[in-house]
Amino acid sequence: MILVNRAVSTTLDNVAWFSRVRTMNRKIHSTVSSSSKANSVRIQHSRSEDSDPETANGASGSSETLVYTRKKRLKQEALEPLEKKSQQLCGLPDIEEFAFKKNTRSSKRSTTETNISVASASTAGMSTETIITPTSTKTAGSPPENWVQVLEGIRQMRSSGDAPVDSMGCDKAGSFLPPLERRFAVLLGSLLSSQTKDQVNNAAIHRLHQNGLLTPEAIDKADESTIKELIYPVGFYARKATYMKKVAKICLEKYNGDIPSSLDDLLALPGIGPKMAHLILHIAWNDVQGICVDTHVHRICNRLGWVSRPATKQKTSSPEETRVALQQWLPKEEWVAINPLLVGFGQTICTPLRPRCQACSVAKLCPAAFKEASSPSSKLKKSKQSKEL
Repeated sequence: MILVNRAVSTTLDNVAWFSRVRTMNRKIHSTVSSSSKANSVRIQHSRSEDSDPETANGASGSSETLVYTRKKRLKQEALEPLEKKSQQLCGLPDIEEFAFKKNTRSSKRSTTETNISVASASTAGMSTETIITPTSTKTAGSPPENWVQVLEGIRQMRSSGDAPVDSMGCDKAGSFLPPLERRFAVLLGSLLSSQTKDQVNNAAIHRLHQNGLLTPEAIDKADESTIKELIYPVGFYARKATYMKKVAKICLEKYNGDIPSSLDDLLALPGIGPKMAHLILHIAWNDVQGICVDTHVHRICNRLGWVSRPATKQKTSSPEETRVALQQWLPKEEWVAINPLLVGFGQTICTPLRPRCQACSVAKLCPAAFKEASSPSSKLKKSKQSKEL
């Protein structure tokens, strides 16, 4: 009996001990949770500008208690893929952006802003490599020295008429057609000529004629896919086919099947830039309002030192800028002839890469003569041979 009583008392003592431990754990847990909740609250003492400073700071002068709270994380928006953004930002450049940029600023500038100036050889601080020779120096608005002699020399070299522009240029498009149809053929030939060789352009015009697509009515009715097949492989043939459809519709609706006769109206057509507009005016309407400047004329005029950027000694940066500079001093009676003359010269002798300066009769008057005649590889070979000798 005594043993039973002892066991019962021991069991009761153990139960009481476990209950006390459980109660202590609960108190500890409640204390920790309450403290964590208190830490998540910022204690702010509101202060009023009209209240007493002593009452604001408390009677005992205790400092303000600040408890920092956790900031809520903002949901981050998913970033768009880089490829998607690049596709939205990038687009195909217009045909006119490559060689014949439409320069709206040049038309608004005054004549004093577009004057051309080339520094003389005695300019201070200039190296001998960047100084233009006296044969090509000129003042603002005045022709360069010896330009008549240079132009006559180019005419003699071009007397054979063996350049592609002499037989397959834009002015030859539709030469066998009546005046109304020929004007539209010249417009199409000029539109297709951008970034395209004369041989390729002439063949495309010939294929359009064979399929009866040299009139605005026929182009308007034809499928765009058919036009693409016929004008391929001219540069940007797909975009030019779209332009041809738009131009044909404009000619039918606004000009009764004819083409515009003013420079502004021609420039308003899709795909037509300054070079093309002046060429169309020359050929279709016999109206000379400016010089037709393409990449050949632009390149050769800069090589000869005939043009420069306004109030600088730098080369012109675009054909349109060259046109404005060239018209400052070139006599108007030369405005029409200068294009085929320099284009053929650029196709046969003064080529874009490795010009044939040894075959040029005006090389002694050209500041750029023999400076681009050799490729880098040939110059390297010559330097190695000279070192070996």
